[in-house]
Order: sequence, then C-alpha cells, then structure tokens
Amino acid sequence: MPQVVLVNPQIPPNTGNIARTCAATHTPLHLVGPLGFELSDRYLKRAGLDYWPQVDLTLHADWSAFEQRRQQLGGRTIGFSTSGRCSYADWDYRQDDWLLFGSETDGLPPSVLSTCDQTVYIPMDRTLVRSLNLSASAAIGLYEALRQLQWACSPPPP
Repeated sequence: MPQVVLVNPQIPPNTGNIARTCAATHTPLHLVGPLGFELSDRYLKRAGLDYWPQVDLTLHADWSAFEQRRQQLGGRTIGFSTSGRCSYADWDYRQDDWLLFGSETDGLPPSVLSTCDQTVYIPMDRTLVRSLNLSASAAIGLYEALRQLQWACSPPPP
C-alpha cells in the first residue's frame, strides 16, 4: 500500500481532509514537522470529523527523522511538485511508494525534491492557477496510485 507523506503542512483543514481520504482508503499518513498547527487544532479535528481513530498516523519531528524511518522500511519516494519531471498519470506506482506532498505555501523544499526517486506533476492550466489545493492534489495522486495497483474498496452497504 502506498503511503501519503505531508512535509511541513500549514493549514489544518487540508491535513484533516487528507486524513479522511487516508482513512477511507486504509492508507498510512505521515506528517513531517515542523507542522504549521497543533494536532489538537479544532479545524484539523473538524475536517477529519470522527475518522481520526481510523487513520494510521505517524508523526516525524523533521525530514531527517522521516527519512531514517523510510530507509528502514524501503520503497521509493515520489515527490508531487509543479516542477515534476513527468505527469502523475504516466508514472508506474508500486505498493511500497511514498507519495510526498509539500506545504500549501512552498511545496516540497528543494532539499527534499533532490532526494526523491521521481518527481511528478498534476497537469493544469498554469496561466489561470499556480497550483491545486493540497488536499485535492493528495487525493488525485493517491487514487491514481490505488487505481494502478487495482485496489478495491468494499461497496457501500445496501
């Protein structure tokens, strides 16, 4: 199962929405500090609603702590960036991929991008908008990885 990694997220509702997506897909979520909010933030909790107990959440104090853990577990790092080298839809995802997303204001720092096994972008008309919302980007990237890996969720109850 791919894992979602938020590096220095700043806006609580975005992180809450991504946590809900991770709960819905049974995808582990990693938050890499420093965070721009406290985990007790009411907007974060409200965006995640009552799904927080279902989120497989791991906190990392900083990039170094995350990278140490990732190296122990293995897998490729796929950095999502407006300056990515190929479209997210053209990349072949694997079960052990780590999907990295940066802060809402700065994206992934160059120091992180330089360590990624691949960087991908989400196509958009950049004459109209600079970037997509972080929670939308994470959902787009995660669902494409899951689609390629033929992940199937149970159907809704009748």
